[in-house]
Amino acid sequence: MLIAANAAAWLYQLSLGDAATDFVYAYAVIPFRFLELFPRDPVELLTPVFAMFLHGGWLHILGNMLYLYIFGDNVEDMLGRGRFLAFYLACGVVSFLVQIAFASHSMVPNVGASGAIAGVLGAYFILFPRARVLTLIPLLLFFPLVEIPAFFFLGIWFLIQFLSGAAALGQSSALSGGVAWWAHIGGFLAGIVLLKILLPANAARRPTIVA
Repeated sequence: MLIAANAAAWLYQLSLGDAATDFVYAYAVIPFRFLELFPRDPVELLTPVFAMFLHGGWLHILGNMLYLYIFGDNVEDMLGRGRFLAFYLACGVVSFLVQIAFASHSMVPNVGASGAIAGVLGAYFILFPRARVLTLIPLLLFFPLVEIPAFFFLGIWFLIQFLSGAAALGQSSALSGGVAWWAHIGGFLAGIVLLKILLPANAARRPTIVA
C-alpha cells in the first residue's frame, strides 16, 4: 500500500506538467521556510508527511521503492501492519527534522521517501543482521552478484551517508541542492530507536522471510 501510495503521488506529479514545480514547492520540506512559518502555518507543519510521498525523478522513486520492497515486508512482519505504518511515517518525519537542523538556511525543496526507508533499514539492521542481501558489485567490466550479510551491507551504507553528510557540512549554500544525507542518517537512527519502542513482545515468535 505504501508503494502504491508513492506511485500514485508520483503519477499525479507527472500529470501536472509545468505546474508540478509549484506543487512540489508548496508541499516539500524547505528548511528555511519551515523554521520561519513554524508553528503558525498548519499546512507547513504537515509538509514532512506530504514530502515523503513526493519524488524528484524516475530514478529517485524507483530506487526508493526497490529498497522498501526488499526490506520493508520483513520489518512489517515483525511490527505488524498498524505499527509498521506508524513507524514508517514517524521515521520519515524525524528524518526531515534532522535535515532541517543541519541545513536550516536552505531554500531548496526536500522530497522523497528516503528518510522513512532509511528508518526501515535501521530496523532491519537490528532485526536481521545475519540475513544475506543479494548485491550487485561493480568490478571494472564485470558485475557479479554476491550475497552480503545485512549487518555489513547496511553498515557500509550508513557509513557512506555519515561521511558524505559530514563532508557536506559548511559547503552548501541556501540554494545548493543534492542528496539530503542527514535525512538518511536521522531516519536510520530513528528506525533503531523506534523499533525498540514499537516492537511487540511476541515479535520473536512471528514467522519471517528474510531477503
